[in-house]
Amino acid sequence: MTRLAAFAALLALLAGCGVDGPPRPPADDPDPRPEPGLAISGTASFGVTGGSTRIRN
Repeated sequence: MTRLAAFAALLALLAGCGVDGPPRPPADDPDPRPEPGLAISGTASFGVTGGSTRIRN
């Protein structure tokens, strides 16, 4: 039973090869790399919130 399951899994894996057609080369883009640089944006906060409760002694 285990061999049958392994064979079925292997067959399913190989059946998916080439489903979308033959392989195609990448598009002829002269410079497909992104431009170098670093951009950081956003906000950050740190602290304790919710101080509306009062501790009574």
